[in-house]
Amino acid sequence: MVVCGDDGLAHRLAAELRGVYGEQVTLVVPPAERAARPPVVGRARAASAALLDRVVNAAVGGRPAVPGAAATAASPVGEPVLEALELTEAVLAEAGVERATALALVHDDDETNIRAALTARRLNPRLRLVLRLYNRRLGQHIEELLDQAAALAYDGGGDAYAEASTTVLSDADTAAPALAATALAGTSKVVQTEGLLLRAVERPLPTDSGLHTLALLSVNDPTGGDQEPRLLPADEEVRGAAGRTAIVLEQVSTAGGPESAARGAGVIPWLNSLFSRRLRWSLAGLVGCVLALAIALWAVTGIHPVRAFYLTLLDMFAIDDPAVGAPLGRQLLQLLSALVGLLLLPVLLAAVLEALGTFRTATSLRRPPRGLGGHVVLLGLGKIGTRVLTRLRELNVPVVCVESDPEARGLATARRLRVPVVLGDVTQEGVLESAKIHRAQALLAVTSADTTNLEAALYARTVRPDLRVVLRLYDDDFATAVYRTLRAAYPHALTRSRSVTHLAAPAFAGAMLGRQVLGAVAVERQVLLFAAVDVDGHPMLEGRTVDQAFRPGSWRVLALAGRSDTPADHVLAKGDRVVVAVTRRGLAALR
Repeated sequence: MVVCGDDGLAHRLAAELRGVYGEQVTLVVPPAERAARPPVVGRARAASAALLDRVVNAAVGGRPAVPGAAATAASPVGEPVLEALELTEAVLAEAGVERATALALVHDDDETNIRAALTARRLNPRLRLVLRLYNRRLGQHIEELLDQAAALAYDGGGDAYAEASTTVLSDADTAAPALAATALAGTSKVVQTEGLLLRAVERPLPTDSGLHTLALLSVNDPTGGDQEPRLLPADEEVRGAAGRTAIVLEQVSTAGGPESAARGAGVIPWLNSLFSRRLRWSLAGLVGCVLALAIALWAVTGIHPVRAFYLTLLDMFAIDDPAVGAPLGRQLLQLLSALVGLLLLPVLLAAVLEALGTFRTATSLRRPPRGLGGHVVLLGLGKIGTRVLTRLRELNVPVVCVESDPEARGLATARRLRVPVVLGDVTQEGVLESAKIHRAQALLAVTSADTTNLEAALYARTVRPDLRVVLRLYDDDFATAVYRTLRAAYPHALTRSRSVTHLAAPAFAGAMLGRQVLGAVAVERQVLLFAAVDVDGHPMLEGRTVDQAFRPGSWRVLALAGRSDTPADHVLAKGDRVVVAVTRRGLAALR
């Protein structure tokens, strides 16, 4: 297999294929990327790196040099590394694309990946292609184009064509749901897969509700008896873990149900965008006063309710005759109606000014409004931050963004969604205060710089020690040290760290192996995957019941594809397709 990329995802993916799935991998990176520290995945530790280097160097040492490519070396985790400034046809041929089973193109630039994919499809029509593209619509067209090219090479079909699939993925789309769910306390983790909607929640054990326990979270023991998170624990282990927080599969339902219907609920969008919340409440209060006065006039005079409402409006606008000689109650109601009419004038003026201001600033960035609270402060509006912002707004979560680059890609999205933005360097004093960090429910730091995210988290904790903090950190060792230190310093505040490459790499690896990873749930620094598997001919699944097919720590059958009511005693047979929760090593075993 060949992996081409220019950032941490390429290293993470190559290490995942090598350390978890045991695949032979060639890594193609720009020359400047050699200095980057690749992640250690699985059990590919430094102790075995020297042996892997000798084996790989013996296997690839005799290859001829190619213009534009440096000599082949070996990375610290054992895969051969080819350095190249551009992914030309000669470089791809030197990497072995003509003989490869799969090629992953995970450069940060969409155009680079598309150009290399077209060249690779011409070199090897049966090649399984996996592309990283941020543009969703373009990705759909490119996927259809490359599949059509493979079909023409094999006259429209055959087993070889079936292997020559093209999969377009986005690390931002893969990681955004997990990052957004982590930032919201009590938010369920929702994965839509194979016509099913899987909803998982965090709750302490024991629990009577819930279908399955997907993971046990870590335990911080001051005496030194820390317990690491456990994915897909055995039922006996779950029963003995009373008081420990777990991720429980709460519901399996068909897609398009209540979850989708609830997403469109809320206030009228145009009213919400035109007028502030305070003004809407003021208008609602005045309407209530008018109704109350109309009801009181109806009760006092006994006239028809519609006429009572009409007279109240005339009194409010001071166009009715004075109630001279009328009963005392009628006179008092007329005075109260005139007073409400006076209060209505400034409210109407404010509504006009706010509406004009909304139209005037429709193309400018909003500032955080006074009195804002219970929101999420999102730091960084790059590719990842933009997708996270979209996901949070789909959940109707109030957001304030902080971005230092006035030309950031996510500013257009924030402007379109009418999300407040603070432009400034988060490391400078007063920027987080402008984002109302002291009244926020969470800080979500997703810039590409680990130190910037950490500095923002530490400063936010000095302002509000109990703030929920989610950090995007690439390095596993650094993330573990930060997590343990913050957890010890702020035991009553929730701290989580997430790596985008760690969340995205399993989906890219699964696509290279012909498996479709349909979703992922982050369990601290680990990832639990959801995949669809055909039962036909699989000895670990076929002929077994759903309960018998469970392998603790590896995989668990959740339901038949498209069916939310799969009984535990259902016998899996030929032709069944099941949705499984699976670990990374479990996915390798299911091959």
